[in-house]
Amino acid sequence: MSEEIVVAVSGINAVDNPGPGLGVIRSLKEDSSLKIKAIGLAYDAMEPGIYLDWLVDKSFIMPYPSSSEEDYLARLFYIKDVTGLQVVIPTLDAELPLFIKGEQELKSKGIETFLPTWEQFELRSKQRLIEMAPRLGLSVPPTEQVSSYSDLLKALDRIGFPAMVKGLFYKAYRVHTFAEAEGAFYKIVEEWGYPVLVQKVIQGEELNVVGVGDGEGGSLGMMAIKKLWITSLGKIWTGVTIKHEVLLESSQKFLRETGWRGAFELECIATDDRIYLIEINPRFPAWLYFATGAGINLPARLVKKVLGQPVETHSEYEAGRLYIRYTYDLVTDMDVFQKIVTRGET
Repeated sequence: MSEEIVVAVSGINAVDNPGPGLGVIRSLKEDSSLKIKAIGLAYDAMEPGIYLDWLVDKSFIMPYPSSSEEDYLARLFYIKDVTGLQVVIPTLDAELPLFIKGEQELKSKGIETFLPTWEQFELRSKQRLIEMAPRLGLSVPPTEQVSSYSDLLKALDRIGFPAMVKGLFYKAYRVHTFAEAEGAFYKIVEEWGYPVLVQKVIQGEELNVVGVGDGEGGSLGMMAIKKLWITSLGKIWTGVTIKHEVLLESSQKFLRETGWRGAFELECIATDDRIYLIEINPRFPAWLYFATGAGINLPARLVKKVLGQPVETHSEYEAGRLYIRYTYDLVTDMDVFQKIVTRGET
């Protein structure tokens, strides 16, 4: 077996709106060619991943991403000193700007990442989706950009209900009345400012693709799924692998067009006659382990790519593989909780 590789992963908040972190760590641990020491990056002492010691070898509390870049990077450098940290896989949207902007400084300290460039990261803007989708052979739902309450009302008159009220980069609310739309509009404006997007809700099958771009227009592997059952928060609970040639070819075009580097997820809705692009997520999704279970271990491939090791790049998997999420109960003592609260690490 190879030498131990120390990898830090965020998003270990396996709650009702789970982060991708535990799926990433589980994938890394299951690759027999890697010997992984997994470091959990948490933002709260109650994140469940801190207590799953058969997956997460050591955990640290991080400053919130809204804190200063200096403080955030200083914490990572401390973790490097303590653990020998080599690779970080951030999995939460709010963290990515810090890691992308700090990439060279991290690298100078011996901490590697494999993330999109800033230009690629900005493609997640819902404005840019309108430009990107036709280049990929996909459609976008009717969408209007608004910068005032009166514009919101006019857009809703044209688009109708139900509708999605979205921030340019973050937050999206499904609304059925003008009152709901008004509340969603002001929530987004207060947190993220203008403009706000109003988008028609498309009824159809929810299809997603997860993959990793090699940064040169190629793929380190990808897989398509159909969501069968989602929670009230819109999170997948059961799903099935599919071989949707149009969707997979559109994903390949996405990589060729952008030269995308790192993890990505395309969220789409398919109707009888077209596929609509809803989101481009610049990270692994929470259902990432589905791909590992189906034979495509994307986190392991990403780490091998970062470290210059040979990497499989195939996207061979069976259609009809079933994914079922489940909850799990853990009973433990207070020692770990006391350590993480008092020391900020386990």
